[in-house]
Amino acid sequence: MRLPRSGAGWTIAVFGVLAVLLGALGLVWPEAQLRMLGFEVPATRAPGDYTGTFLTASSMASFNMGVYYLLAVATEWRAFYRFTVVFRLVTFTVFTLTVLADVAPDRFIGVALWEGVGAVATALGLRWDARRSAGGGGSAPISTPSQVSGVSGGVTSRSAAAGPATAAGTDR
Repeated sequence: MRLPRSGAGWTIAVFGVLAVLLGALGLVWPEAQLRMLGFEVPATRAPGDYTGTFLTASSMASFNMGVYYLLAVATEWRAFYRFTVVFRLVTFTVFTLTVLADVAPDRFIGVALWEGVGAVATALGLRWDARRSAGGGGSAPISTPSQVSGVSGGVTSRSAAAGPATAAGTDR
């Protein structure tokens, strides 16, 4: 895997790596995950308590999401970066309201803050990248449509295989 090529890419990469690691932790050592989130870990669970099932599903989702984020970084898929800003802010709001409504323990606010701070960091990274490329500094991390396609206005096999990177180059 290549290193991120933009400020926003670095924020997405950090989140992706942590999502993979925390997802793996929840799959391998669920009790540690529950303790980190401020949830009780009883010695035994009552019949009908599906905490383990839910944690397995959430951990697998976190692991998969982390892989998606890392794929977006590998292709510098900027539309995905912008998408995550909006939905991580929604997640921040929902998780914060869950804590305020006493549905989740107070320590769960850390998850909400992680989402909110991550969304703001990615938004700032996108803005910084846009200013840097518009400023003519010569080190713009994003390819122009003609650089991605190889020919101005045309499509080559390189751009057809590029997938999200093609969209990233043309979708500013």
